[in-house]
Amino acid sequence: MGQTPGLPAGLTRFNTTDDGAAEAALHEVCASRAWGSKLLAQRPYATTDALYAASDAAMAELTAEDLAEAMAGHPPIGRPKPGDPTSSREQSGMAGASDALKAEMLELNLAYQEKFGHVFLICASGRTGEQMRDAVRNRIDNTPEQEREIVRVELGKINRIRLTRLAELAEGDAA
Repeated sequence: MGQTPGLPAGLTRFNTTDDGAAEAALHEVCASRAWGSKLLAQRPYATTDALYAASDAAMAELTAEDLAEAMAGHPPIGRPKPGDPTSSREQSGMAGASDALKAEMLELNLAYQEKFGHVFLICASGRTGEQMRDAVRNRIDNTPEQEREIVRVELGKINRIRLTRLAELAEGDAA
């Protein structure tokens, strides 16, 4: 498979790989099948911006059930999936947190999950443990409807970061 001039290597690979591999790659970005199906159906993408626009449009159309499916693919803040470098990288702000902060996040995560029925979702990349703690404290008093729309925005940010990695990764690079 040759490199398409002007396109990042990963986007060329994504555009030209078989549907099964492309679907698996999208599922690593976002666990929502509806979101993945919409992006898969629009291949090939002429630019990364076109991929991002398709992602944003698909995200805006997700139902509450689709969002729940997407959130199910995310571990709680402070407890990245073991052996998952993406999860660990995205939650690195909690890696150096004190035991007290980790315990507080666990308590807040449980209270949030009890209220909303799903994990607390935030685009954790670049945030400190304290910033994530403050965010869950601020959001726990939201209504379910308010929180669903905040989750949609946060999930869109996460997807954008992950799509950027997918589009830019050269053959053989670690995800």
